Amino acid sequence: MPRMDGYELAANMRGDERTQDIPIIMITSRTGEKHRQRAMDVGVNVYMGKPYNDATLLENIGTLIDH
Repeated sequence: MPRMDGYELAANMRGDERTQDIPIIMITSRTGEKHRQRAMDVGVNVYMGKPYNDATLLENIGTLIDH
């Protein structure tokens, strides 16, 4: 994303009443605990590292939709 990163996008979504309840799945090449915790702190629901498994992504989507 040219003007903001995923953390900024997630924080902006959580700060806007129109988008604050939309589930967020972050898929990234940064798999360290520091990055995962930062994502959770800004409101990401699911944090997935690359490469990711399609079945796992679909399972996570299903879980988030069911809530």
